[in-house]
Parts: sequence; structure tokens; C-alpha cells
Amino acid sequence: MKKTRKKSTDSSGKSDPFKYNPQVHYLPRNERYELGKQMRKNCPRSSHAIWEPAKDRPDPVDLIIESNKDRIPKLIPLRHGRMGVSPFTFYRGAALNMASDLAGTPVTGIHVQACGDAHLCNFGGFATPERNVIFSINDLDETLPAPWEWDVKRLAASFIVACRNNNLNDTVAQEAVLECVRSYRENMMIFSEMKIMEIWHYALGPDQLTSKLKDPELRRRGLKRLEKEKARSIAEEIFPQIAKGSGNSRYIKDQLPSIFHWESHSPGEVVQETKDTFELYKESLPPGFNQLLNRYELKDVVIKVVGVGSVGTACWVALLMTGDGDPLFLQAKEARKSVLEAYAGKSIYPNNGQRVVYGYRLMQPYSDPFLGWSIGKQGRHYFFRQLRDIKISIKVETFGNKEMKIYAGWCGRALALSHARSGDAAMLSGYMGSSDVFEQAIAEFSLAYAKQNEKDHALFFKAIKSGKIEAAYEE
Repeated sequence: MKKTRKKSTDSSGKSDPFKYNPQVHYLPRNERYELGKQMRKNCPRSSHAIWEPAKDRPDPVDLIIESNKDRIPKLIPLRHGRMGVSPFTFYRGAALNMASDLAGTPVTGIHVQACGDAHLCNFGGFATPERNVIFSINDLDETLPAPWEWDVKRLAASFIVACRNNNLNDTVAQEAVLECVRSYRENMMIFSEMKIMEIWHYALGPDQLTSKLKDPELRRRGLKRLEKEKARSIAEEIFPQIAKGSGNSRYIKDQLPSIFHWESHSPGEVVQETKDTFELYKESLPPGFNQLLNRYELKDVVIKVVGVGSVGTACWVALLMTGDGDPLFLQAKEARKSVLEAYAGKSIYPNNGQRVVYGYRLMQPYSDPFLGWSIGKQGRHYFFRQLRDIKISIKVETFGNKEMKIYAGWCGRALALSHARSGDAAMLSGYMGSSDVFEQAIAEFSLAYAKQNEKDHALFFKAIKSGKIEAAYEE
């Protein structure tokens, strides 16, 4: 299928809307705020409510097939199987589809460091180097400078899709979206009044997130979960679950179909190509962390099938150990071209792993000290990070009305902080203003797009049933 590049348009359908000049950073806050207000003339806030599929809209199944290019062939059916489970899992795996759709929607012209796949499951808690837990975006495989509206719309629509998946009605779903975008707008206003260095060092910790919870039971449960995760030790809890052997012969256990060693490779066997890729990765680290990593010996490497959208990309987990038997798990994920690239422009970085790493450093208040990048012998780009370090995943599939609205507010706040770090909070604030016009428009868009997602999932499921594409399911 031939792919044509779309250009972002303003609400009148004209290309090349207001071009944001980075020099405006030097203007006083009130002038930048006023510039944001002026953008409403070319791109009215109410225009964001519109969702109409383009007449030449690509077939959604063809886009999924296109996104399978260069993935590991034997894992592609598993990707299809995970996406086919529900409209919710389809949405999670269809980042390219929505990027294609968003490219034709109204934009102001302000770019930020965008996540590119800002659905609600890509937020969560993790530890800072000081062992404090913060809440932020935690999956930035698709990150790229792009219109800020694209992240807001992908996040907002994901709440409609998730609510429907949890059998919550559309009234609840739209309330969750309104809470998410209201939180984004109001916190952007707060961030616009802070000094740059204050924003750069600001993070959302447990106290900021739970202080406004009116339900004491929800607060108690949240703090209990946090304390449980902080108390977990990789050496004492996680290591015995996924490693076998003793002494220097430790290796990672196969857990099919998600974790396995390469065909014809024995546990504990690390091929030279992998060692070379790992050495290149170490060169990308700051000198201090490079030296720290040299205290560990690479013991084993396995393939790990992760998520929904990432299934089929090359992802592996490495076990490293000190001479005293202290373990360290690192994850290497293949970094492909961002799904936004065809619509927002190419990355400035020659290695897509480098693109992802710098996205993390821009969008997260604190980043994993072992973040780095490399390239394999076959030309695949990778980024590295710790496999798990007090990582708190949010089980949105269990959420009811209260939990969904609270979480929506958290995600809106976290996204606002990430965008304020790389964009201009005053201009964004000036554009959105103090009324609810913007969030009402996004809520209307989100409901319409969720219905589109359901239609696309139905076509995808039909393609599986007809044999057009192959799917494999896990027990």
C-alpha cells in the first residue's frame, strides 16, 4: 500500500497553520499567553470536537499489516491475537492508525516533545535514583516533536475505550475525559506560572496524587500498594522467580510464549553479536554509569514479548551479576521509526534508540540512570533501561467509576507536566484559557473516535476470521 504523507491542518483545512517560533521563549509570560489566545482565530478550540474519517482514509487492516514490517515473523500472529481480543487491546496496538487519523485534525502549530502513544496504560509509577516513587508517562517508544493536541486526543479517547471495555456507560466515560482534559488545562496554567527550573525539578509523587482524594478507602489502598512495591527487592523477590541455576551458572528461565532463549542457543550462552551490541550500549552511558555497569558481568540473554503494540519487535532481557551474586536486569527494546514520523517529520537522531532516550530525558522528571542506546549487527536500533525498578503498573481493566475518574486526573496532570517541560506552558495555557470549551470539544471528539476504533477493530477481527491475517492466542 502506498503511503502518502499528510500535513497538519488548521480548522479551515488549510495547511501550514501558525508556525511556532522558538524565539518566543524569550518573551515575558503575559505576551506568550496572549500569543496562545491569538491562535484561537486560526484554530478555534471548538474545532477539536470534529472527527470525520478522510475520504482517502487508509484501510485500518492494511495499516496494521504495514506496521508489521521488519518485525520478527513468528511473533506477528501473537501480536494480532493480542490486538484482536477487544477494541481496547486493538486501540493499544494501533498507534500508527491513530497517528494517520490525527494528522488530518486541527492543530495550533505548537509542537512539544510528544509521547506519540499516550494512552492511559502508558502511564505509571517508578522509582527515581533517590528511591522515591513518582508518576509519569512510562512508555515513549514513539516519542517525537509533534503537535501537542495529538497526545491529548490519544489519551482522552483511550479513556472512552477503556470505560466501554469495563462496561461503564458513556456518561461515566465522558466524565473521565472531562476530568483528564480539565486536569491537563488547569495544571498547564499552574506550570505556566512557575519558573523554568521549578518545572524541571517538579515531579508528581504520592502526596501530590493522593492529597485530594476524598475517599479514605481509595487513599488507604493506594498508599498500601505503594508501600508494598517499595518494599520489593529485585534480589529477594523477582530474581528467584525468573532465574535458575546457582553461583556463576545463573540464567533466565524460559516462560513460553513470552520469555524464551533464541533457537539453538543454550541458557547462559551469550553470542558475540549480543556482546558487541551491549558494549556499544555502554559507550552511550555517562562515564559514571558506564563504570558502574562494568562491575557487572553479562550472564544470560532472552527474548521477551512485551505489551501489545510492541509484539514482534526485537526485545530482550539481559541478566548481569556481580562477583558476589547481586543481580541486575536490563531490557533492550528495538527502537523503530516513530509512528509520527510520516506526519511530523523525521527524527534529528541517527539512531532511533537515541531518539527514545532523549524523549525520556525531556518528558520524565527523573529518568532511569541506565538509559542508553545501541545498534545490532543486522542494523536494528535499540534503547536500554532497567527491566524493573519499583515499577507500578496500573490495572485499568479493574477500574470502576471512581477509580477511572481519579486516574484520568492523574494522567492529565502528568501529561501537562511532560508537555510543559519541552513546550511553552504559557502559550498552551493562553490557547486553552480558563473555560471548559477545550475539554468539551475533546470529549466530543473522543466519543466519536472510540466508535471509529470499534469499527476498525471489527474489520480487523473479520480479517482474522477470513484468514487474511494470522492470529495466535495465549491460554
